[in-house]
This record gives sequence, structure tokens and C-alpha cells, in this order.
Amino acid sequence: MNRALRAVVCSVAVGTLALGLSSCSEAVDQVDKAVNETYEVTYEVTGKNIDSIDFHGGGGKAMEPKVESVSKPELPWKKTVTLRGIMPAAVIPVATDPEGSQVTCKIIHKGKVLEEQSAEGLVTAGGCTAESPVTE
Repeated sequence: MNRALRAVVCSVAVGTLALGLSSCSEAVDQVDKAVNETYEVTYEVTGKNIDSIDFHGGGGKAMEPKVESVSKPELPWKKTVTLRGIMPAAVIPVATDPEGSQVTCKIIHKGKVLEEQSAEGLVTAGGCTAESPVTE
């Protein structure tokens, strides 16, 4: 009787483990697919007295995106980039003039504004950051 009970328990344990590994494998496949999927966003920056604009341009790794920069941009500024997987979209206008600076940034995906921010005065490290639409 003990031997039969052990066999049943072992069979259930092996079956559960196989099912768990199968589910885990499916989750890994979904993450791999999401990481390789691309999406396009358009960054828009308007205002005055903007010294530079930093943005995720699509290079680098999903969680360590390469930051590109434009010095003394002509405003309004607009740039469309292709990002990958879970990489967040981010645009950061920098203005160092404590008076007279105005800035609005937007991140747009498929015609929908994902993020929009506005500020006046000394603006550094504000900007817009949006979660990847691939994760939705």
C-alpha cells in the first residue's frame, strides 16, 4: 500500500512540475516576444529658451536605453523613433534660463498622447516618460 501511495504522489508531483515548467516556459516565451516587438512614438517639444533635448532613440538595451541628445534645438521640435519591447519612451527638454523658459513635451503613439507635461522657469530633468505600449 505504501508503495502504491508513493507512486501516486510521485506521479502527481511530476505532473505538477511538468505543468509548472510548461507555464513558466510560456511566460518566458511571452517576455521574449514582448522584448523583440517594436513600437513607434513621436516626441514633440514646444516652448522657448530650450538648451537641449535628451531622448530614448531606440538604441541600447530595453532596461538600459541609449540616450540621444540634441543641442540648441529649433522649436517646435519633433522626432519619431522606433523603440523595442519594454523600453520606455522618454523625452527630457532642458532649459537653464531661470526666467523666460517655457516647455511642453508630449509622447504620442498611434495618434494617442501617452504623456504630456508643461513647465515654466528653471526646467531640468523634468520631461515626459511613458510606459511601453507593448506591456499593456
